[in-house]
Amino acid sequence: MDFLKLAEERFSVRSFADKEIEQEKIDAILRAAQVAPTACNLQPQKILVINSKEALEKYRKCTVCHFNAPLAILTCYDKSLCWTREYDGKKSGDIDAAIITTHMMLEAANLGIGSTWVMHFIPEAIRDEFQLPDNYEPVSLLAMGYPKEDVKPYPGHSSIKPLSDTVFYNKY
Repeated sequence: MDFLKLAEERFSVRSFADKEIEQEKIDAILRAAQVAPTACNLQPQKILVINSKEALEKYRKCTVCHFNAPLAILTCYDKSLCWTREYDGKKSGDIDAAIITTHMMLEAANLGIGSTWVMHFIPEAIRDEFQLPDNYEPVSLLAMGYPKEDVKPYPGHSSIKPLSDTVFYNKY
C-alpha cells in the first residue's frame, strides 16, 4: 500500500472482533519494531506481547482503555541502554519507544489489524502486574485486533489543520 494512503486511512479502532491475531502477523508487527530507527541504533526497546487470557486480565487492571482487545503490545525502554544527550542529560528512550510504537501501529494497519495507541495507563500497575525490572520504563500500549465490521473512525479523525498552522520555515 502507498504509505500516505495507509497513513491517511488508518484510524484508532476501539471495537474489535472476537478473533485472535495469527502469530505470523504478530511476528510481522514485531519485525516493524525491530527495524525502527533508534538513537545511535542502541535499540533500548523492551516489548511485551500481551495475548494470553491471564496476561489480558492483568492488562485490563492497568487501564480502562483496553477496549477488550484480543492483543496488546506494551512498549518500554531500558533506561540503561538509551542514548543520552550530553549537554542536558535528555535520554532518547521515550522518543525511541514512540518511533517503535508508530512502526508497529502502521504495520498492523497494513495487515488489516486495527489498533489504538494507549497512553492512559497506570505505570505502577503495569510494573506490578507484569513484574517489570526497575530500569524498564513503560511508554505506550497498543490495543490491537481485527476491527468489528461496523467500526468507524472517531468523527474528528479527518479534521486536519492546514500545514500553514503547523509548519514554519526559517526566514533568516
